[in-house]
Amino acid sequence: MNHSRWNLLVGIVLVAQVCAGQELIVAAAADLQSAMQAIVGQFQRNTGNTVKVIYGSSGNFAQQLQNGAPFDMFFSADADYPKELEIAGLTEPGTLYQYAKGKIVIWIRNDSRVDLGAGMQALLDPSIKKIAIANPQHAPYGRATIAAMKKEHVYERIKEKVVLGENISQTASFVLSGSADIAIVALSLALSPSMKDKGRYWEIPSVDYPAIEQACIILNSSKNKETAREFLSFLKTAAVADILKANGFVVPSTSNKKP
Repeated sequence: MNHSRWNLLVGIVLVAQVCAGQELIVAAAADLQSAMQAIVGQFQRNTGNTVKVIYGSSGNFAQQLQNGAPFDMFFSADADYPKELEIAGLTEPGTLYQYAKGKIVIWIRNDSRVDLGAGMQALLDPSIKKIAIANPQHAPYGRATIAAMKKEHVYERIKEKVVLGENISQTASFVLSGSADIAIVALSLALSPSMKDKGRYWEIPSVDYPAIEQACIILNSSKNKETAREFLSFLKTAAVADILKANGFVVPSTSNKKP
């Protein structure tokens, strides 16, 4: 993300904070949109606290946070990003928490004739002109996608057809709009209200790509640490685990939820 766009984002967040008072401001990976909406809704009903979530790519958020972006919490689709922030001394000690693991799927619109029964080999269908994936430079789902393509020996044959989304949500929008013929997206998006009735998917075996371990952390620059800690505690409840599972995530057991 260029400097001017980053400044714009920071400005938007600052305005939101001023207008909202003690509102918790959260940076979250784009794959969390449906799950986070449900989680935040329940938290707000339970506590009366308000939470504003801004979605984007984990890598871009990590860079912005390194540069002082004013978020209270960071939900990353790659646990390494919050770990790096922790090492840099930018986070509250003891707040790193692995909340889920993500999954990837091949997704096509209902009007597509591509045979998903062929699994990853479906990407070789000659009718496919564009394949949408998340940008692997800063989107964990993009890196997982490239790994799966290489594991199944299709990457070299299709790489010229690949189009990159800035994050997994934009990747999904490419195939929904018809700008791409097929996409590899998060299972959480395939199950979301905006996609579940508009297409079909094939789940890529988890052995084909490195685990997409997702984690959150509280920033030490947060002005709302008490609310952030309350939200973090809520994330560890069975109710949140059920929401995450319903949205296509794997929820680690209680004994190993910390990365």
